[in-house]
Amino acid sequence: MSERSTKKRASGLNEIKPELDNDWFAEADAYVGTKLVRRGRPRLDSTKQPVSLRLDRDVIDWFKRKGEGWQTRINDELRKLAGL
Repeated sequence: MSERSTKKRASGLNEIKPELDNDWFAEADAYVGTKLVRRGRPRLDSTKQPVSLRLDRDVIDWFKRKGEGWQTRINDELRKLAGL
């Protein structure tokens, strides 16, 4: 890579660097006392176990045609059948 193309790439990086001002730090990690306040999705009481499961193509297609959440719907149906 030539020195010229390296400088061009490096100058492009300066354009995407955030300005570290008071507004930026106001959005940074929040603490209550010394405890970090976690952001995002809260942890679930019971996590799901990833598995590899072979299902007939037409079964998967049927659930997928119903839209997003098809894996959750399969899980819900299995829970009903198992009486859980």
